[in-house]
Amino acid sequence: MADRVMKLASERAVVVFTLSSCCMCHTMTKLMQDLSVNALVHELDSDPKGKEMERALIKMLGGRGPAVPAVFIGGKLVGGTNRVMSLHLAGELVPMLMNAGALWV
Repeated sequence: MADRVMKLASERAVVVFTLSSCCMCHTMTKLMQDLSVNALVHELDSDPKGKEMERALIKMLGGRGPAVPAVFIGGKLVGGTNRVMSLHLAGELVPMLMNAGALWV
């Protein structure tokens, strides 16, 4: 199932795996919108294989949860809310998005 996650993660410069009931997922997708990033948002609860993908994401995150939101930039797993917000506050997120071709200045 990790192969499916990685395939989806490489479909666009920024991919966010979410659950429709997750408030932090909404926050993450809103941040991407506010930064004018056209992220692919993949809601796991809308995917027949979502539960399996969620388990694969937990493994990819080192076995610690929650699995969502899981943000991929340039096909690489960046992490969840804490990691992405830390990067943003440190001024490192925007350059990372630019390097992946998700932002133009």
